[in-house]
Amino acid sequence: MKVNSNIQAMIAGNVLKNNETRQSDSTRKLSSGYKINKAKDNPAGMAISNRMRAQIQSLNRANQNASNAVNVIETAEGALGEIQDMIQRMSELSIKAANGTNTTEDRVAIQSEIDQLTKEIQRIAKDTEYNGQNLLGGEQALKGYVTDPNALGLNVVDYDPDFPVGKNYDISFSKTTDADGNTVVDKNSVVFNVDGAPTTGKVEVNGDKITITNADGSKLMLRADATLPDSVSKVGLEINGIGGMKIQVGASEGQEINIVIPEISLDNLSLKGIDVRTEEGAKKALDQTKAALSFVSSVRSRLGAYENRFENTISNLDVAEENLTKSYSTIKDVDMADEMVEYTTLQVLVQAGTSMLSQANEQPQQALQLLQ
Repeated sequence: MKVNSNIQAMIAGNVLKNNETRQSDSTRKLSSGYKINKAKDNPAGMAISNRMRAQIQSLNRANQNASNAVNVIETAEGALGEIQDMIQRMSELSIKAANGTNTTEDRVAIQSEIDQLTKEIQRIAKDTEYNGQNLLGGEQALKGYVTDPNALGLNVVDYDPDFPVGKNYDISFSKTTDADGNTVVDKNSVVFNVDGAPTTGKVEVNGDKITITNADGSKLMLRADATLPDSVSKVGLEINGIGGMKIQVGASEGQEINIVIPEISLDNLSLKGIDVRTEEGAKKALDQTKAALSFVSSVRSRLGAYENRFENTISNLDVAEENLTKSYSTIKDVDMADEMVEYTTLQVLVQAGTSMLSQANEQPQQALQLLQ
């Protein structure tokens, strides 16, 4: 029997200390709901779960971005719907003005309404904004330029986001006079060249609009108005794909969708100079409003496709976030039932250890009986 060294008390104390530490860790897990609270709990699991949490938060933000994009599209599409209604009204007025039963005074009155409608179209295009950004004024259009400084009357109106960019494009044509005496592009003379060779795509001329359709279906629209000098017959084009509103829809760089909305102007709508004060002008206005309706319809169709795409993107992000959260939970979250079993076991062991330590500390006192 020894007095100076109580080995049994040391053993009981060490076991009790270890069990108390384990019970403290179990208490932390039950209180927080996480089985990884410190790096020492699971170093690899901590690194993986932190990376997953960052990705989950990124997907959540991307989901909100896509939802904002839907709001942008709905704002633009709503404004275009109003513009289309006004163009339709202008078409009806043009048909009315083209009727031979109208007097000059009648057509002047009709022209007055058309003037107000064109002004309202311009105002809507100028004032339609989302978060301070103009949507229909050309700020969200893909940029394209004519490289010949003499071709001031030739402009890039619009092209599809998937139209091939960075190539050497040029267009050659001649001008002629139509039945009404207007200077127009000769439909049979237009040649669109890619890297010096004529394209196999389809070229269409409608009034002052030139539309090139590639074999893959992507389109490029140009406008050649009457101010284009007759001496200009071949000009280069810079199609760079820059512009639009880029929406970040993923957690990594480059995971984005570009919303492209062409400029809505009287020039691009072919409504500039619409005049129904004469019967000839009214008949010409029929073609102008028809072209305008076709242009607006194509823009609205593109926006509708964007909206469907973003809704699918949102659904995909929801599924990705759900699955990633499930994986994160498997690594990070504690199983409360299993941990409660562990906690109860440790609680019993701590109580037993405390009892054994108390008994071990009483053993040296028994040596006093030998001294009596």
